[in-house]
Amino acid sequence: MTMKQKIVIKVTVNGPKSRSKCLQIAVGFSGVESAGLGGKDKSQIEVVGDGVDAVELTNCLRKKVGYAEIVSVAAVGEKKEEKKPEAVVQPFIWPMYGGGVPQTYIHPIHPPNYYQDPSCSIM
Repeated sequence: MTMKQKIVIKVTVNGPKSRSKCLQIAVGFSGVESAGLGGKDKSQIEVVGDGVDAVELTNCLRKKVGYAEIVSVAAVGEKKEEKKPEAVVQPFIWPMYGGGVPQTYIHPIHPPNYYQDPSCSIM
């Protein structure tokens, strides 16, 4: 069983006539279901089909049109819907404080000389 595949071929086109000629050649191949132009400057032919020989198609385009190069050949399968992870909703939990009042700690403030030793000659 052959798989449906998408073939992208880069060709050198010199105007609308050579573009239409490339598409006619591609559509004329056995197994081709659809063909279209792609790329930024419409210099790529995108062919979708079942059992299409990409090398043979590229060689035929080289003979009849000019420069042709296979860019990619990829299997086209059914589009699978990706399952997005659902957000887990956690119940709200009230914070617990001991006795209902937050605990605080009072830090004692010492004068600057408290930490200095009077016998220390560095300070």
